[in-house]
Amino acid sequence: MKAFVLLLLGALTFHPLAADAKRPNILFIYADDQSTKTVGCYPEAWPWVKTPNLDALAKNGIRFHAAYLGSWCMPSRATMLTGRHPHGIESMSMEGVYPGSTYDPKQCPFVPAQMRQQGYHTAHIGKWHTGTDTGWGRDWDHQIVWNRPLHQDNAGAYYQTQITSIDGKEQTIEGYPADNYTQWSLDYIRGKNRDAAKPWYLWLCYGSVHGPSTPAKRHKGSYKNAEVPVPADMFPPREGKPDYLNGTQAWMKGEDGQPVAGKNAKAKKAQRFDDWVRQVNECVPAIDEGVGQLIAALKETGQYDNTLVIYTADQGFAMGEHGFRTKLAPYDANYRSPFIVSMPSRFATGQFCDVSINGPDLVATFLALTGVKVPWPVHGRDLTPLFEKPDSPWPHACYYENMGNEYGSKVTQTILTGAKQDSNHGVPLYSAVVQDKFKFIHYLDGKSGEELYDLKNDPEELKNLIADPAHTERIAKLRDAMKAELTRTEAGFATALK
Repeated sequence: MKAFVLLLLGALTFHPLAADAKRPNILFIYADDQSTKTVGCYPEAWPWVKTPNLDALAKNGIRFHAAYLGSWCMPSRATMLTGRHPHGIESMSMEGVYPGSTYDPKQCPFVPAQMRQQGYHTAHIGKWHTGTDTGWGRDWDHQIVWNRPLHQDNAGAYYQTQITSIDGKEQTIEGYPADNYTQWSLDYIRGKNRDAAKPWYLWLCYGSVHGPSTPAKRHKGSYKNAEVPVPADMFPPREGKPDYLNGTQAWMKGEDGQPVAGKNAKAKKAQRFDDWVRQVNECVPAIDEGVGQLIAALKETGQYDNTLVIYTADQGFAMGEHGFRTKLAPYDANYRSPFIVSMPSRFATGQFCDVSINGPDLVATFLALTGVKVPWPVHGRDLTPLFEKPDSPWPHACYYENMGNEYGSKVTQTILTGAKQDSNHGVPLYSAVVQDKFKFIHYLDGKSGEELYDLKNDPEELKNLIADPAHTERIAKLRDAMKAELTRTEAGFATALK
């Protein structure tokens, strides 16, 4: 027996990665500004939308009702890197010409660095929008990224030539970026630029469908005859809605009755609403094709059964709803992302989960599945029980927020001192919670008030119920849930919620 124990200890000592074969790979696919209306398997999608590979992913996994990952590009990604809401991320800030930004890696460590230290090979491919320091060699073993904050003059190149950093060395890369990102990810899955002895984590960040929403040539015109209905509250009046919506109105009625973007219907370049919606949707097939190729590569290489595939987007993007043509606002049209999980060998397939989740939840789940520990508190909750049984009870409120361009203790200072807030395209700072199919929104600017929506009976969020006495008890319950989440995540401004 003693000899056996010594032999076992020796095996554990000299083969520390022996257990890694059972640790899952993670393929984390992250689109940009993508509404659930552009994904065919979501019931609210336009009937003409075709996303066969994303639909197949959902059929072989779980489609969640909603993910609230971030109000805009940078905070959404910062949350994915830290597992914390923006109010809990220190040292990060906007700096210089947009999208210039910075952070201190000592004050703001990232999860991938911990994964590297604990046996994972980490890779990041695609768009980078979280400080000029991309973390190659610290957070990432392999990295091919378009660093927007570093090259402001190239920051609009979502669909054209990009200044790209390949493992720390810059190159100018031609071609359609979404296709490039897919090919580099295929190379990685097939073994290029990684240690085959280690499990891997790949964060693939597509830039589509972010504006200017330029489709690949092969997809232009594919939806040219599609009918696009006008959202119910594209134009005011919007009874019960906060006044700031008057300032964020992005559409007006054109001379032919069709909505056009901007303030001048007679402008030569004024874009019709229906043409724009078709154009945005024509950007999606390049991603959908990429997803199909990535799944095929996992199967070809024998890695499919041991790989968790996640498909989501940094946030949604309102397409006329509430008068918007942007993200940022607390409404589902602006904020809510598609969220699909697939690992048939381990988790449920062909299922729908009616739970809403946030960004920190996703990071907490990655840590639980990989066994990686981080030396700081993560704000999320492990979603594994829902992956295993999507109809499991889930008593937790889903909290999300918009803190504009601010992070960490600066957020608290701004809110508690009454300092002028950076509203970010006219949208005030806010906290929001979703629970039991109701959404409660609390604006932090001291003047925009609160909102309550019945998401089951009013999914378009047209009727604000905050003044309805029938919901007094529910409002109190949701306010308490919000306070509890703010307190749990050490938000210094929790005391501002009365």
